[in-house]
Amino acid sequence: MTATPLTVFVVAGLTALATGLGALPFLFLPRMSRTWLAMSNAVAAGLMIAASFGLIYEGLAAGLLRVIGGALLGVLFIAWSTRWLDTREALEVGTLRGADAGKALMIIGIMTVHSFTEGVGVGVSFGGGEALGIFITTAIAVHNIPEGLAISLILVPRGESVRRAAGWSVFSSLPQPLLAVPAFLFVEAFRPILPVGLGFAAGAMIWMCFAELLPEALEDAGSRAVATTLTAALMAMIGFQWLLRG
Repeated sequence: MTATPLTVFVVAGLTALATGLGALPFLFLPRMSRTWLAMSNAVAAGLMIAASFGLIYEGLAAGLLRVIGGALLGVLFIAWSTRWLDTREALEVGTLRGADAGKALMIIGIMTVHSFTEGVGVGVSFGGGEALGIFITTAIAVHNIPEGLAISLILVPRGESVRRAAGWSVFSSLPQPLLAVPAFLFVEAFRPILPVGLGFAAGAMIWMCFAELLPEALEDAGSRAVATTLTAALMAMIGFQWLLRG
């Protein structure tokens, strides 16, 4: 059976819904202390750094310079965004306010940008045949679950509800069905953009980890505990990505 734009849209929409599953573990966790917040930041940083490695690896096959250029753009964009957010004292995201809202907005924004590249990836993969499209889309859907976990690790310990964290996670993946259809219809036009988008998302995530999440984690937990937690999360995510490619 030949894939249609409707098929691509529906399947890509399911990948977006899968992101919300990352919030489910928080239904079974007690209220978190500052130490839990620090460990959550470390886990989120480990997941995001490993995900960044994966994005760069995928992009290198399409063009080294475009990946590097996209990463530099991502760093510049997130650095500028952080400076801009610091001037907004009345910032609100759901029930979060001030600095917590700023961090929430950054993680949601970064993951949303990342979802643009995943949406293009879904559409381009369906351009190579329905079997390939289903395989790639399934891999992206499974990969979206730890991305939803990373978002929830930022939101829930700061006071956001699990339901809202799941909603924000799904929101961050909405570009996937929106971009998948045009990428499917115009494969050759979208293919050169993919490595730039992958590099952009990777650069932004790496910057946020080292400039925001890890310094905050070290304020409330020892360096050894943060380093151990980050390393464990990073290796778990790398292993998870390897299994998906296997």
